[in-house]
Amino acid sequence: MRVDEISVSKFKATCLSALDRVKRTGQPLLVTRRGEPLAEVVPPRAPKRMRGWLGSRRGTGRILADLTRPVVPAADWDALRQ
Repeated sequence: MRVDEISVSKFKATCLSALDRVKRTGQPLLVTRRGEPLAEVVPPRAPKRMRGWLGSRRGTGRILADLTRPVVPAADWDALRQ
């Protein structure tokens, strides 16, 4: 892979555009001072693709009781009292 080279003074003056170019092209950039390497700017790794939140908890719950039966007996309901 080809590595572009830029002097530290030019990198300082054009930092944001240089970083944009690395991200856009995917080619690393070598920052030098008097021909000696100082730093290498490399493109970011591709982000891990996250699954959507819908259905992400599927299969993690358990039903422990009858879902259709009332929790308390009907005799305890205030609405049924006269």
